[in-house]
Amino acid sequence: MVREAVFRSEDVPAADRFEYWRELMFAPVDMNSDHAGDFQASMRLLELGSVYVSPQTFQSMRFHRTPRLIRQSDPELFHISLVTRGRRGIVQRGQEAAYGPGDLCVLDSSRPFDCLAVSGRRPAEAIGVAVPRGILVSAGNAVNKLIGHPISGREGFGALLAQFLTGITTDTGAFRSADGPRLGAIVLDLLSGLLAHVLEAEKLLLTPESHRRTLVLRIRSFVRSHLHDPQLTPRTIAAAHHISISYLHRLFQHEEETIAAWIRHQRLDHARRDLADPALRTTPIHAIAARWGFPRAADFTRAFRSAYGVPPKDYRHEAQQLTE
Repeated sequence: MVREAVFRSEDVPAADRFEYWRELMFAPVDMNSDHAGDFQASMRLLELGSVYVSPQTFQSMRFHRTPRLIRQSDPELFHISLVTRGRRGIVQRGQEAAYGPGDLCVLDSSRPFDCLAVSGRRPAEAIGVAVPRGILVSAGNAVNKLIGHPISGREGFGALLAQFLTGITTDTGAFRSADGPRLGAIVLDLLSGLLAHVLEAEKLLLTPESHRRTLVLRIRSFVRSHLHDPQLTPRTIAAAHHISISYLHRLFQHEEETIAAWIRHQRLDHARRDLADPALRTTPIHAIAARWGFPRAADFTRAFRSAYGVPPKDYRHEAQQLTE
């Protein structure tokens, strides 16, 4: 599994919980809360190489990073938070902004800030990403321009980053410890792509390799959302991303599968899962095939047998027996 540390307030005496939570912050801060006497919070800290990702829940609180604290200790981090529940108000670099669910906010540990996190009836939730400034050194000044400006995590690169963070923090058991740095590299690529997109400075911020990885991730996201379309082909994918077919194929020379093979793999894998789903046992096989981009039942049966060694009808029967 990915290296992971867990904090839960119930594991700490009530009188110590708030102070313990303060020590878990990405940089030294002053904090206060109406719930400080019995603070309820939890955090999982995932180590992904040089990047740390931390899904967390907590009650309302306010925290400040002052010039004194910066002089005392500065880890020199950019901290990006995806707000998933609750609201935040942040003041940094003279900019004041409000953030709600689906927004991304950026903080710089080297600059003073004031943050109010409001939880409401249920605890606030967020996914934090801590990135050493040195890793994004070429984007340093550009990142600072984003401070105090909410970034949408509901569309474009913001949605890609939000979906990836949600995915990797939902089920860490699917990853091995060696996957940590790889996942961290993807986070950095998505973050760099987001910054470049927001600032309209892609050529300045992205290295050629980061640009390639980011474009591949965009293409994969596009494919996943169009698997149902039987007209999804390398030609239509290239046209949608304003690149040539030959460039599209060159992009996937560095991947484990060609773009055509990966599309087929995705379609078959989704169809296989639907065939094994007890809730879909009455859905005709040809309907499942069509749902995942196989309009001709014979083509689907042939591709499925080639991939899994049995025809889809037999696979469904065997899968249903296992669930009975």
